[in-house]
Amino acid sequence: RCKNLSLSFWNSYWMLPSDVCGMNCFWEAAFRYDYMKTHPSEKMHLAVVACGERLEETVTMLRSAVIFSIKPLQFHIFAEDQLHENFKDILDDLPYEGKVNYTLYPITFPTESAAEWKKLFKPCASQRLFLPLILKDVDSLLYVDTDILFLRPVDDIWSFLGKFNSTQIAAMAPEHEEPRIGWYNRFARHPYYGVTGINSGVMLMNMTRIRRKYFKNDMTPVRLQWGEILMPLLKKYKLNITWGDQDLLNIMFFHNPESLYVFPCQWNYRPDHCIYGSNCKEAEEEGIFILHGNRGVYHDDKQPSFRAVYEAIKNYSFGDDLVHSLLQPLELELRKTMHTYCGKVYKVFIKQLTKSVRDLYARRSKG
Repeated sequence: RCKNLSLSFWNSYWMLPSDVCGMNCFWEAAFRYDYMKTHPSEKMHLAVVACGERLEETVTMLRSAVIFSIKPLQFHIFAEDQLHENFKDILDDLPYEGKVNYTLYPITFPTESAAEWKKLFKPCASQRLFLPLILKDVDSLLYVDTDILFLRPVDDIWSFLGKFNSTQIAAMAPEHEEPRIGWYNRFARHPYYGVTGINSGVMLMNMTRIRRKYFKNDMTPVRLQWGEILMPLLKKYKLNITWGDQDLLNIMFFHNPESLYVFPCQWNYRPDHCIYGSNCKEAEEEGIFILHGNRGVYHDDKQPSFRAVYEAIKNYSFGDDLVHSLLQPLELELRKTMHTYCGKVYKVFIKQLTKSVRDLYARRSKG
C-alpha cells in the first residue's frame, strides 16, 4: 500500500527510501513490468468520442494520458466534423513526437438507424458501441469518456488485458460500491450486471474476442454477434433505459457475466465515491488511479476537489517540473476543499499522482 507524501516532504522527495510501497504495490508493479517486458513494442489504443462543447475536456484527458504513459499511444478520436481542425491544431503541438499518434474519425452510426442512435442519452455517446465494428484492425482498445483523467500510466490499466481469462472480453468497474445509494439496484427497469451495475466510462476491450463472440440474450434462443444484437436490444428496451448505451452494456453482461472482468473502483473514481462519504476503500488505501468527473464536476463549484485536479492538468505546461508546477499547487488547492465530503479525503486525489511523478522521474534518470 503506497504511503501518502504530504507537502512538507517535497524538498526531500527524491531521497525517499525504497520501501515507499508495501508488498501490494510491489506485486502490482512486478506484474505491470513483466507484462510490458513480454509486450515491448505493443502500442496502446485509446478511443474517445467528443461532441458539442467537449473539445477542452477531451484534450485535457489526452494530455493526462501522455504525461505518464510509457509505451506508445494511438488515439482514436471520434468527433463532430467542426471539431476536427481544432483537434489537429492542438494535438500537432504536443511535444511527444514518436510517442503519440492520432486518427480523427467522423461520427458514424448504421445508416438505417443513425438518428435513433445519435439521440440516445447524450449526443454521440452511443458511438462507443460500434467501435469493434468500425476499428476492425484494432485488436484491443481502451475506451474512455471525455471527462476522464489518468493519474497513473495508461500502461497499467492496459496490462489488465493480460489478466483476462479465456472467456472475458471486456473490463469495467462497478457503478456503485454502496448498494444503499446505487442507481441500478433501486431504479433500473431492465437487467443489469451484478449487484449495482457497471459504469462504462472506462471500458477496456479485447475487440477481437468481442467480434468473435456469440452473446446469450433474452430476445431469441439463438446467440447473436455484437453487430447483430445492438439494434434488437435498443428496440426492446428503449422505453426502459435511462443511461443509454451504458444500460445496453449492462443488459448484455447480465446475460453474459462470464465475459466481464471487473476492476476496482479506483480505476473509475467518480463523485459518487465520496459525495456522501468515502466508499471506495481501494482509493483510500492506494489513491485514485483514474478520475472520472461525471455530473459536470470539472466545470462547476459543486465538487471543488475534482475541479482542482482538472485545472491542474489542463494548465500544466509540458516540460515544466511536475513537482513544483503540478503537485505542489494542486495539494494547496485540494486543502481548500476540506469543507466538502470529497475534500475531506483530498489525499486520495494526490496519493497515486505523487507516486506516478516519482516513477516518471525514476524512469528518466535510468534513461
